[in-house]
Amino acid sequence: MNTLDPVAVFRMEAAECLEAIEAGLLDLTHRLDDKNLVDAVFRGLHTLKGSGSMFGFDALAAFTHHCETAFDRVRKGEVPATAELVAAVLAAQDHMRALVDQPDADHGDTGQKLLAQLQAAVGEKASTNQAIPAIAASGPLGAPARQTTTWRIRFSLPSNAMANGTNPLGLLDELRDLGECTVRANTAAIPPLGEFIPTELYVSWEVVLTSDQDRSAIDDVFIFVMDDMELDVQEIPAPVGPISPTSEDIASATVAVLPAVAAPQPIVSSEFRPVEAVPVKRETTVAQPERQAKAAENVRVPAERLDELMDRVGELVIAQSRLSQLASASTDIALRSVSEEIERLSGELRDTMMVLRMVPVATLFSRFRRLVHDLARETGKVIELVTEGESTEVDKTVIERLADPLVHLVRNSIDHGLETPEDRLSAGKAAAGTVTLSARQAGGEVIISIRDDGRGINRERVRAKAESSGLIAPGQLLTDSELLQLIFAPGFSTAAAITNLSGRGVGMDVVKKTVEALRGAIDIESIPGEGSEVSLRIPLTLAIIDGLLVRVGSGRYVIPLSAVEECLELSLEEDLRSRGRSFISLRDSLVPFLRLRDLFRTGTKPDVHQKVVVISTGTERVGLVVDQIIGDHQTVIKSMSKLHNDVATFSGATILGDGSVALILDVGHLVVAGQQQEAQMRVAG
Repeated sequence: MNTLDPVAVFRMEAAECLEAIEAGLLDLTHRLDDKNLVDAVFRGLHTLKGSGSMFGFDALAAFTHHCETAFDRVRKGEVPATAELVAAVLAAQDHMRALVDQPDADHGDTGQKLLAQLQAAVGEKASTNQAIPAIAASGPLGAPARQTTTWRIRFSLPSNAMANGTNPLGLLDELRDLGECTVRANTAAIPPLGEFIPTELYVSWEVVLTSDQDRSAIDDVFIFVMDDMELDVQEIPAPVGPISPTSEDIASATVAVLPAVAAPQPIVSSEFRPVEAVPVKRETTVAQPERQAKAAENVRVPAERLDELMDRVGELVIAQSRLSQLASASTDIALRSVSEEIERLSGELRDTMMVLRMVPVATLFSRFRRLVHDLARETGKVIELVTEGESTEVDKTVIERLADPLVHLVRNSIDHGLETPEDRLSAGKAAAGTVTLSARQAGGEVIISIRDDGRGINRERVRAKAESSGLIAPGQLLTDSELLQLIFAPGFSTAAAITNLSGRGVGMDVVKKTVEALRGAIDIESIPGEGSEVSLRIPLTLAIIDGLLVRVGSGRYVIPLSAVEECLELSLEEDLRSRGRSFISLRDSLVPFLRLRDLFRTGTKPDVHQKVVVISTGTERVGLVVDQIIGDHQTVIKSMSKLHNDVATFSGATILGDGSVALILDVGHLVVAGQQQEAQMRVAG
């Protein structure tokens, strides 16, 4: 068994820590006076610095120290939090990420420039009659001298603290660094030798500390172990003599909350006289195993292993299909029984595997908070990002592939869609523009929408650009949907000049190609003066789907079951009667249908009793005429070769139980084909 590289584990945890810091900074942008957010960012920077130093990332630890120091000043009220400080630390966070990924690379003078920016952000708000020490100094930023205070500190750690890597003597050493202290160990809780467990901690401590530091400095000592410990800190008038805690003192022990780190061993006072035990609350000791159990429920698994497991499950589904086909042709009852049991188990395994691969879109949406923040500063626009439906889950592969297309769409909405604050106010709108990211599930699809309340799409400009580029003939009649779809053409851009955001005409083309590669489709709507909305309709999963197996001529095809609404019978007489109009009446509404036998040019005669499979994508419906409905089929999706990239009718292929191949129909393309046929019939009529 391969053991995980500790440095690789640190990089994963550092990435999570940096994401948490970024999220805290972006929240702080909107609530600069929120002390909890300031503390959260400070703790994240403190954690990253300590972990980096522990694993030998000295450059990371040294650089992060300066950002931590700046936020320590904010936390202590010496300087206020400002938008400039948040922007400076966000920029510094990118450098921290580079120091994590490439600690030995030459990063030039990037660090020094960022430190100068950070110093300026803090210095601009400093007192005018007090010089600001350089942030690059090795020690903490300067602070006025303080009077000394004496504190009585009682603390006890959970019994499994040392087994989890916490060194209590390291905490005592940090307390001694704060000033003069006397430490007494309480050993009254140590059991007889026969009941003694070497890995458990039975000792608690009482410390009298005289220091010029405030209460927050004491809390910082225990910042990583507060989750599971009991801590009581009391201010007393002056240093006291021998410690003799009263029952009232002991009863005042309280529980505080925060994970754990090891530290070097200190020199502790030699006077270790047993004193009265500080009782640990029973609910704390009972809850501790529950917290450990909950933490153990989450296990890191490399994505490659999930992909490999998904491939094995797919092969199992194909083998199970083969077994079912053999069993159906056999009269052996035992074989049929085993086949049904294997089919049930493989179905449950498939469903479980699909859940493992599903990821909430919140992981995707959270990336755009930083993008919107940076673009707002770059363009001078006031932008609010709103997210909806973040709990909607999508296959992890879909999430990975959608990141870049959504970046292009969000940048496009901000650059082309949203107006400047002055233009918005003159148009009677709020100064702040809104970009909304939303996700919802509809059948077997997830619809991800990017909506803005900007100026909308200028149809005349789009048509003029399309005609000048040769995409359409001058004066060519187009529906509104067809005209708006032109913005996804390669090289198409209505920008007057090329900027850092847009103008080269490659972004929207990338969006279309990526979405089509995911077997998805793009819808676009725009109202002049009110805004635009681009919707991406993406399959929930790219691996295994439930399908409806049908026969057309001598070939077999799979229709995704999530898109199937109902199945009807179409007799030969009705088929002949509908020639020339291709509509069926379905509950007082006309539904266009496509004869797949003609579309695929099978050259065969239709069956006497044909079937119509009504499929839909959202509100649009179309019927597919097939010769036979064979039944449901667990479909393992296999990608088509590059030679078939231009065949839009099919989204993939699957292997049937007998080893033959069945093509998977692209429902979205067929619905569009049905709509076009309906429009042509109306024009002809």
